[in-house]
Amino acid sequence: GTLGVVLPLPSWTLFLAVCAVGIGGTFQYGYNVSIINAPTVHIHKFLNETWSSRYQMELNPSLLTLLWSVIASIFSLGGLCGAHIGGSMAIRLGRKGALLVNNFIAILASILMGISFPTGLFELLMVGRFLIGINTGIGICVQPLYIGEVAPKHLRGGMAMGSSIFLTGGILTGQIIGLRELLGGEKYWPFLLSSSCFPALAQLFFLPWFPESPRYLLIDRGDEMKCTKALKCFHGPLHYQEEMEDIQRERFALNGEKPKKPWQLFGDRSVKWQLITVIVMTMGQQLSGINAIYFYASYIFKQTGIPAEKIPYVTLGTGACECLTALTCGLLIDYMGRRLLIIGGYTLMSFWCIVLTFSLSYQELYPWVPYLSMASIFAFILSFGLGPGGITNTLTAELFTQSSRPAAYMIGGSISWLSFFTIGMLFPFIVNGLKQYCFVVFLLESLLVASFIFFVIPETKNKSFLEIKQEFQHLNFRGRIKEKEAELCERRQLCNEF
Repeated sequence: GTLGVVLPLPSWTLFLAVCAVGIGGTFQYGYNVSIINAPTVHIHKFLNETWSSRYQMELNPSLLTLLWSVIASIFSLGGLCGAHIGGSMAIRLGRKGALLVNNFIAILASILMGISFPTGLFELLMVGRFLIGINTGIGICVQPLYIGEVAPKHLRGGMAMGSSIFLTGGILTGQIIGLRELLGGEKYWPFLLSSSCFPALAQLFFLPWFPESPRYLLIDRGDEMKCTKALKCFHGPLHYQEEMEDIQRERFALNGEKPKKPWQLFGDRSVKWQLITVIVMTMGQQLSGINAIYFYASYIFKQTGIPAEKIPYVTLGTGACECLTALTCGLLIDYMGRRLLIIGGYTLMSFWCIVLTFSLSYQELYPWVPYLSMASIFAFILSFGLGPGGITNTLTAELFTQSSRPAAYMIGGSISWLSFFTIGMLFPFIVNGLKQYCFVVFLLESLLVASFIFFVIPETKNKSFLEIKQEFQHLNFRGRIKEKEAELCERRQLCNEF
C-alpha cells in the first residue's frame, strides 16, 4: 500500500478475467512461436515427399529452404495483418467481443494445418500459419487493451503483466508439448500444429462469463448502467465508486472524442512523445538480441558438451526461465515502478552482451568458458523478462487515453511484427557475417533504448491515465510553453515600465 493505506488485492473475478483473456490472447502467440521448431525435420520430409509424388522429381534444396522459410515466417505477416485489424475490431465489437470472434480464426487455422498432411497439400500449412498469425496479431492487440482497462490503477502494472505471463507460459507449453515423447514425433506433428484450437475453445467457454471492459462501455458506448454493473462485478459493490469516478473524469476530459485512427495519432501533437516512446520501446524489445540468444542457445549447449538429444530439455530451461521472470516482474512492477525495471533490464542485457562476446570468442581456450556462455544466456533471458519483455506492453496501455489507445496498439503491434519479420529474415545473415560479434550490435541497441527511457519516460505507477497524459504535456508542447513564458515576461516588463 502507499502511505500506510492498504490497497485491496484484486478480486477473484479480476484474476480469473485476466486468465480468461490470456488463454486465447498472448498464450496463443507464445505457443505458436515455439511449436514450429520441433517438427522442422518432419515438415521438410513431408515437403520432399509431397513434391516428388506430385511432380515425379526431387525437390531442389534451395526451393525446400524457401518453402520452409515461407511456412515459418508467413506467421509474422499474418500477425502484422492482425495488428492492423485488432484495434478496429476492439472499437466495433468491444474488447471482449473482438477476442471471442478471434477464436474462430484460430479454430479454422488449426483445422487447415491438421488436414495438410493427410491431404498432401503443403499449401494448407502456409494458409493455416498465416491465419494463426492473424489470430495472435489480434490477440496481442486486444488482450492488453482489455486488461489495462479493467485493472484498478494500483494493480494495473501487475495485472498487465498477465499478458507476458501467458506469453511465456505459451512458449514453455509449446516447448513441452513439442518434445519427441509427446507430439514432437514424426507421426504426431499434424496434431501438434493443430493443437492451437484448444486454447481457443477454452476462451470461447470461459470468457463469456465475464463483463465487457467498463471503460469501453461508458466512454465508447455511453452505457452507464452496464458500466456500473461491470465495475461492481470486477471490484465488488464497496470499491467500485472510485473506479467509476476515474472513468467519468476521463470521459469528461475526452469530451465525446471518437476513437482515433492510427494515422490521426501521427498528426496529433498531444501524443507525439508517447508515440515516439511506444515505437522506440517496441523496436527495442524485438531487436534487443533475445531472438539471437535463442538462435545461439543450442550451439552453446552443444559446446558445453551436452549431447544433442538432451538439448531440447535444456532449452526447456530457457522457457522456464522466461516464465519465472514474467511472474517476478508481475510481483515487482507496482512496487518498484516501470522505469527502474525497464532501465535496469536493458542495462543488464548490455552487460551480458559484453560477457557473451568475450566468452564466445574464447570458447576453446579454457574448459570452463562454455559454461560461462551458458550462464550468460540464462542471465540475458532473465534480464529481458524483468524489464523489456514485460513492461513494453504495459506502458503502451498507460501512455494513452481511451480514444487513442486502440490506435496506439495497432501502431505498436505493426512495428513489433515488422521488426520480428525483419530480424527473422536478416538474422541468419547478421550471424554469418559477424559471428559472435553480432552481440556488439545488440549491446549498442540496448544502451540506446535504456538512455532514451531514462531521459524521456516519467514513472507511471499509481497514476491515472489523465495524470500520465499531463506528465507528457511539457514534452509535447515544449516550444509552445516557452513561447507563452516569453510572452508573459514581455508583458511583465511592459507593465513595469509603465
